[in-house]
Order: sequence, then structure tokens, then C-alpha cells
Amino acid sequence: MKRKIIVLDTTLRDGEQVPGAKLNLGEKLEIARQLKRLNVDIIEAGFSASSPGDFQAVQEISKELGDGPVITALARAVKTDIDAVYESIKNASRPLIHIVLGTSSIHVKDKLRKSEDAVLQMGIDAVKYAKSLLPDVQYSTEDASRSDFEYLWKTIEAVVKAGATMINVPDTVGYAVPEEFGELIGKINYRLKNLDDNVILSVHCHNDMGLATPNTLAAVKNGAGKVECTMNGIGERAGNAALEEIVMGLKVRPGYYMADTNINTREIKRTSELVSSVMGLDVQVNKAITGDNAFAHSSGIHQDGLLKARKAYEIIRPEDVGVESMDMVLTARSGKHAFKNALDKLGFRDFQEPEFTKLFDSFLEFADKRKEVYNSDLYYILKKHFDKSTPGETKPEHNIELYEIKSIQVISNDIVPTACVELLRSGNVLKSIAIGDGPIDALYTAIGKATGLDAKLKEYKVKSVSAGKEALGRATVKLEYNGKIYASRAVDVDIIKSSAIAYINAINELVIDEFNTCNPAV
Repeated sequence: MKRKIIVLDTTLRDGEQVPGAKLNLGEKLEIARQLKRLNVDIIEAGFSASSPGDFQAVQEISKELGDGPVITALARAVKTDIDAVYESIKNASRPLIHIVLGTSSIHVKDKLRKSEDAVLQMGIDAVKYAKSLLPDVQYSTEDASRSDFEYLWKTIEAVVKAGATMINVPDTVGYAVPEEFGELIGKINYRLKNLDDNVILSVHCHNDMGLATPNTLAAVKNGAGKVECTMNGIGERAGNAALEEIVMGLKVRPGYYMADTNINTREIKRTSELVSSVMGLDVQVNKAITGDNAFAHSSGIHQDGLLKARKAYEIIRPEDVGVESMDMVLTARSGKHAFKNALDKLGFRDFQEPEFTKLFDSFLEFADKRKEVYNSDLYYILKKHFDKSTPGETKPEHNIELYEIKSIQVISNDIVPTACVELLRSGNVLKSIAIGDGPIDALYTAIGKATGLDAKLKEYKVKSVSAGKEALGRATVKLEYNGKIYASRAVDVDIIKSSAIAYINAINELVIDEFNTCNPAV
């Protein structure tokens, strides 16, 4: 029988401890609303005693989310912290007080500089006081993975008898390894069930050695009923266990873990993007589940397999985590099958083998000079091929009219950033001039006016993908049009040019989609 694992998201507390990621009240509320849509069970909304601003944020989240998730905040094992948590969460429909206190000798003797008995009594007193305020109290045994087991268990036993309803076992500095941590949780789970089987056993793992997710999953396998995690794995130092990795790990291997969560997985990508955007923390491109390349395939062998059977190289459907579709990135490593599939989408089909081979050779020659090949590039390759074709030779019929950039000029200044663009479409020149809040805003406004398409910019990112004086900049663009998302990217030494090409590529994806919708048999 499958167990339902409780998910506590601590993006707004542990995640916000990342240097430079401080959130204001509005931003915290926006993330909290999205976490509710994600359907997390518990939101740790902050550290109420840390500042008046954090107290207010926790208080406002508690009021606004109504009958949504359980709301908690962190407190040290002192009365003033517990009072701050209580006052900030008391208006939540399901409030929870979270107390943390160290159990390792490093924390007890070196940090707190007290005896083990004195620290144990601090924990008991803190739980009893919190219990007098609210019925649900979580106790975290900080640095549990480096603690003497018998003292750790003595602490757990004492605070459960004092009234704690959840016991959280943190791997605070990412010291544990999965086999060892799983064994630890198994031992605690066995004793805890005999002590009080209503108490929930939880884990909170950090990623200092890259093992936060494996340690968390090992804990679930060995009886943990609750996990603490953050979106994109953000958090103190190297971060926390990533919510998306834990949730999808359980979902992909239900027969192994015999466990699942209540998470609405189709909200994962949207939540990831919001957290990344608001906190200003980029998600690494190859990050599991939420990275830009998580569902991108450039290897010819992989692309061929995917086009024949998606299950060959996909264990998670992109749409199940809120990603529009898998991304077939054309490079010099792409094979004929992927190239043919890309031509099909452009509306160019039914090539004879000799002609297709010539086209593929042209593609490889072009791709060897570029990192990635986009639809506009394919259109360029096809045009060159048709221009060279002999008179009377049959050309594949197509009616897709894509946009090309003829020229762009962008003026950046503090007064009126301005952009002038000239686009080509079916031999016609489309010109436009626009101003904007900055050079990219002006550029995209001008392109929008030239195309006449009311597409909304949903995301724009630019980053360096190489080093040195002539570093390449990759621009990524996502557009929304008629409820659909169209994404593309481009690479160039000129980031303005790469930004323009990425935008045009996304527009062309839109045009191709509209064409194929209207001409399904072509």
C-alpha cells in the first residue's frame, strides 16, 4: 500500500538564506500563492523572530492562504522566538510551530556551550511551552547525522513525551550518505512507532556533497513520512534537497518507494521559473527536472530513438511537470532522422533521397560552424539549396512564410532607448521603429510592430556560454500567443543580435504551429 509523503517547502525560509535572494513582502506572497497551486502540504514561510519584515511576511501569508497548506515558521528553543512564531501564524487555518535545537556534540558543546542534559531540558521546555499555544509542534534535531545515536534518541523520546507531533531529522551540513542515513532513519522509525505511532518522522537534507535528494529518498524508503525541501534545491551554502527531484523520484519509481505525494506536478516548471525570476537565481541548464536542458536532446542517437519511441530516452513526460514539450536541439551531432523531422515541421516534405542527402550535407556543413541550428537557419539552408537547383527541377511545395532579420539598429541611452528593425518575409521588407524602457524592450517592441503579432513576452534571459574577449552570449525567449507558449534561443557574440534572433525564432515557431494547425495534411 502506498504511503502519502508530506511535503514541507522551505523556499521562503531556508531558500531565502541564499546571499542576495532577500524577498520583499509582495514577492513572498507571490511565491506562497504559487506554492499553494503546487499543492505543497506545509509552507515554512520564514523565521519570524529574525526581523519585523519577516514577521509581517509570515503573518500576511498566514492570513491570505486561508484553508490552504499548513503554515509554519522557524523558532530557536527560546520563548521569545516561539512567541514570535505563534503571533505570526496564529491566524492560519492550520498553524504549526517549528523548533530547532542541536543534538551533535559540535552543537551542544562547541556552539551552545552547555551540557547534554541542559540542552535536552531546553528542548523539553520549548516543546511544552509551544504545546501550550498550539496543538501541532515540530522539533528538529539539528545536525542529527553527526550526533551520537543514543543521545539523539534520548532527545527525540523526551520531546515526544513533552508533546511534539513531528520529529525532523536534519542532515544539516550534508554529511550523510544514503545507505547510512537510510539506516539511521530506519532505526529511529522503528523506535518512534513503538513510542507513539501518531508522531510524523521527517527529514531535512542539505546538498553540500550533492547527496540531498538521494539521502531524502533513502529516508523515505526507510520510513520517513515527511520531507523538507526547496524549489530548484536552493538554500544555505550548496542548497537543500530539491522538491521537484524528490517528487518525481517517487512518481517515476512507485513500485520501489511505495510512496507518493499530493504535489500537482504540472505546476513544477511554473513554480521553478517564478522562484528563479523573483530571487534572481538562475537554474543551471542541466538541472534535473527544471533546467532548460532537462528535456532537450541533441545527440543523433537519442533524437532518432525519441522520434521512434519517446520512452526510449524519456522517463518523465515534459508535460507532466509543466514543460510544453521535449526540445529537439539541432547540432552537428544530430542525425538524418532529426533533420528530416525538423524539415517536416517547416512544411518541407517528400524529398527524394539524393536531394535529401544534399540538404543534410549542407546542414552538417552549416552546423559545424554553429553551436545550435534554428528554424531560421534551416530556412536559409533550404533557400540556398533551391536557389542552386537546376531549372525545371521539382521543388517541394510549401506555403510557410517565415520571418528573417535583414537589419537591426539599437540605440541605448538614459533618455530614449530606440530600436530600428527591418525584417524580410516572402520578399517583402517590413520596417519598424520603437522606443522602450531599455534596448531589449525597444528591440522587441519594434519586432512586434513589424510582425503585427500580439505575442506577449513571458521570459527573456541572456547569459555567457563561453569565455574570453569574443564570448558567445545565449539569449532565451518565451512568448505567449493565444494561450500557447513558444520558446527559442540563439547564440551570438553580439547579445543584442542573439536576442533579436531568439525572438524571431520564437515568432517563427508560432507561425509554423499556426500553419500546421490550419494545414494538418500538408
